[in-house]
Amino acid sequence: MFNQYKNRPMEKIDNLDKKILEIITGNARIPFKDVAAECGVSRAAIHQRVQRLIDLGVIVGSGYHVDPKTLGYSTCTYVGVILERGSMYKRVVEELNHIPEVVECHFTTGPYTMLIKLYACDNAHLMELLNNKLQEIPGVISTETLISLEQSINKEIPIVLNKK
Repeated sequence: MFNQYKNRPMEKIDNLDKKILEIITGNARIPFKDVAAECGVSRAAIHQRVQRLIDLGVIVGSGYHVDPKTLGYSTCTYVGVILERGSMYKRVVEELNHIPEVVECHFTTGPYTMLIKLYACDNAHLMELLNNKLQEIPGVISTETLISLEQSINKEIPIVLNKK
């Protein structure tokens, strides 16, 4: 089995790795000594395992999540984008990278060529982004806007432990 992310043989993730992932995805600030105690192994073992999971591409980042509303971005929006040709995707992504309010972009199947997530301060700001930024990108034929009224779920993928 190959890890597509790194294009090399995928090493087996065992139950200890999964237990560590379950703990640290629940609380990224938990000290490794507490993870070690909960897992029944040494702190050094936790450090080694976490580093291995980073090297394998299982853990792909760390940091703090900032609530956009605290920075004045009260409108979360998903925008379905239809491109003239799917092959234009990479060029359009390059343009989207220059728009700071765009926080996610996905190449999709279905009615849209791509789906993006962005934050705007208010409806006027959203209209500015749509009319003068997104729809001005060469290759963008049309957009459909879906405003998120409330985010009800925000979690990591579950870590399934093999219980034997």
